[in-house]
Amino acid sequence: MRTQRRWLESVIKASETIKPELPWARGANRTAMIARRVAKLGEVAKLSA
Repeated sequence: MRTQRRWLESVIKASETIKPELPWARGANRTAMIARRVAKLGEVAKLSA
């Protein structure tokens, strides 16, 4: 059980150093990607619930 606890603690420490780039943080790139997809498909993609 001690090994699992140390492993979990190391995973938590490693995750604190990583700053993932979230979709809404990309802003202009995401907007451009959506615009390209809409232009290609010819319609607005439906949102899933």
